[in-house]
Amino acid sequence: MRDGLGPVRVRLRGGAVLAELTTRFGAAARAKVLAGEVVDADGAVIDAATVLPAGASVYLYRELPDEVPVPFDIPVLYRDADIVVVDKPHFLATMPRGRHVAQTALVRLRRELGLPELSPAHRLDRLTAGVLLLTARRESRGTYQTLFARGLVRKTYLARAAVDPALTLPRLVRSRIVKRRGHLQAVSEPGVPNAETLIELQDRNGLYRLTPRTGRTHQLRVHMASLGLPIAGDPLYPNVIDVPADDFSTPLRLLAQRIEFDDPRTGRRREFVSRRGLDAV
Repeated sequence: MRDGLGPVRVRLRGGAVLAELTTRFGAAARAKVLAGEVVDADGAVIDAATVLPAGASVYLYRELPDEVPVPFDIPVLYRDADIVVVDKPHFLATMPRGRHVAQTALVRLRRELGLPELSPAHRLDRLTAGVLLLTARRESRGTYQTLFARGLVRKTYLARAAVDPALTLPRLVRSRIVKRRGHLQAVSEPGVPNAETLIELQDRNGLYRLTPRTGRTHQLRVHMASLGLPIAGDPLYPNVIDVPADDFSTPLRLLAQRIEFDDPRTGRRREFVSRRGLDAV
């Protein structure tokens, strides 16, 4: 781990490592090899003469992209030897992906808390705020990730959207949601449903309680938009809106307000609640 980030693993096609990395990743990768900054699975330094078979792996640290700082704190709601629960702000991705690397909840928390083995047990969309649980130790990681993967965590979200008096609520929305690589939007397609959300109107001002029973990418946003009630501040649904990277003025009005589960290590009932207001950044 280096400043909150682990190395990138590259699986090789086989042959001279310097030539392959240069062909695949350009001059920056070549410079890393020549500077002795690339190692194999045993930690041996790769040099200009190193030849490795197909399927072997090498490790190097990526060059960080220029990122716009996300100007919001990440309050810790709870922390013990196994887990850290935080109140993630809007606009901050859960973990490194694409152009968001250092400005992610995972990397920032590793640095701020001094926990190099910190890892998310689940994910929240970059634009969604609220309760996020991370594991503090490698030994705890699988236990809590499995809890979320098996659907054993009850999640409650709050959202703001328009009100349609003709729409009967509460309503259980079920559909098949697919998110394809390279596409910003997830889409609903014909087929066996893989996403299910209970949608309830809490007040006449357009406050909704959303209870997902599955965890597909953008599920809540897709389901609300499918009812003609896109969540306020959503730049993707129903239409894609280009928002500058440094514009934090219009958050998505979606909050992961609460999670509840039986702790697999202690057997105790756990409940964590966001302290954020839905209408505040």
